[in-house]
Amino acid sequence: MMIHGPCEKWSQFQERCVAIMSVPSASYSVTMRVALDSAAEIGSLATAVGDAGGLVTALDVVEPIGGRMVVDLTCNAIDEGHAEILRASVDVLDGAHVQAISDRTFLLHLGGTISVEPKIALKTRDDLSMAYTPGVARISMAIAKDPSAARKLTIKRNTVAVVTDGSAVLGLGNIGPAAALPVMEGKALLFKRFANIDAWPVCLDTQDVDEIVRIVQCIAPVYGGINLEDISAPRCFEIESRLRELLDIPVFHDDQHGTATVVYAALFNALRVVGKQMKDIRVVMLGVGAAGVAISKLLLAEGVGDIIGINRHGIISKDDARLDDVRRWLATNTNKEGRVGTLADAMDGADVLIGVSGSNLVTEEHLKVMAANSIVFALANPDPEVDPVVARKYAAIVATGRSDEPNQINNVLAFPGIFRGLLDVRATKITEEIEIAAGRAIADVVKETELSANYIVPTVFNPNVVTAVAEAVEKVARASMEL
Repeated sequence: MMIHGPCEKWSQFQERCVAIMSVPSASYSVTMRVALDSAAEIGSLATAVGDAGGLVTALDVVEPIGGRMVVDLTCNAIDEGHAEILRASVDVLDGAHVQAISDRTFLLHLGGTISVEPKIALKTRDDLSMAYTPGVARISMAIAKDPSAARKLTIKRNTVAVVTDGSAVLGLGNIGPAAALPVMEGKALLFKRFANIDAWPVCLDTQDVDEIVRIVQCIAPVYGGINLEDISAPRCFEIESRLRELLDIPVFHDDQHGTATVVYAALFNALRVVGKQMKDIRVVMLGVGAAGVAISKLLLAEGVGDIIGINRHGIISKDDARLDDVRRWLATNTNKEGRVGTLADAMDGADVLIGVSGSNLVTEEHLKVMAANSIVFALANPDPEVDPVVARKYAAIVATGRSDEPNQINNVLAFPGIFRGLLDVRATKITEEIEIAAGRAIADVVKETELSANYIVPTVFNPNVVTAVAEAVEKVARASMEL
């Protein structure tokens, strides 16, 4: 419902707000330029936004124009429709007029979010002759004689390619390479911000497995590592496997292994809180795509008691002809009791639910039949498999992928530190042992005195995370290289 102008009744705003089930987020942040008849009316702006379900984050006086006070009102909304409601809730006030409204997220992305900056200053002819021709020829010849020197003498030593085909972007689906670019830019930004790694988006206009493998193989000389991103299953499994065989640099599909690493860290600490052992628990894996399979494999490697995988058809079975080889392997190596049926059948007595699927798939009835001191990781974004407020009525520990909830399970806890360690040791591959070491390092950042039901993983801005993960990864990688 779109509301325009003062003739609409205030009750319509209230009804719309009651219907909204989420909370305001900075991802839907807007700034309104508002003209007021009197400065005394400034206070009513915040009240109007709050009554309409928004959150005021800033209010700045611009200047008086034409005898009216002009202010910039910045607030968080729930979605684009809600932002329009906030605009209307201000515009409907007596003595107030919204002159313009801007979406701060779109403004932030104007021209992209990353750029390339030189590491050296070109101030003299001598600088130019060393950085470029003729001096640079000496560097090229050194690498031609010894190709391994590229890791020391070029950007390869600190550069990662963020590769996607745009087939499984966030929760948006197959939106293509151009629409995926802002997400890949964001990933590159995170690499730089958290681990000082230079990363670059490589968005491919093909979804053919052979083409993707060949293209990445051809561009690999520039990079010290490949981060595969948002490539749909099951193609992602084959692409990663083949590239790991072909390349002499680490290849890491973050949707699989980054997610698995952080989930493992969170579960490790969650089990400490509830007093259970990995070998004794049964996990329901709701969603057996790239993330679900990778999480399951890592937990199985760490000795989890049992896992039951669930897809849209119910509990997965090795006899299901619709399963690809990877998921059939998972069905074969899990579900020790041989359960069949729906999510409800899997949830009965389960200790842990890990959701990597879609929103609103889990009900209170599902949660009621879980074991005592249950753990729920509802990781679908932006809307989890179950409302965290509802989940906390039944589960001892609840985690989501959202930044506005406690226990945010976010891949940024893993991939910057993992690649920092790999690059620093000039690793040629990534192994399951490296992922486990990274997960334990993340878990150990949370001190025993800090550990609680609402704090099982560190926040993404904890300065100790990247260093701890990088050191753990470097140690394991160096040991494997010495074998």
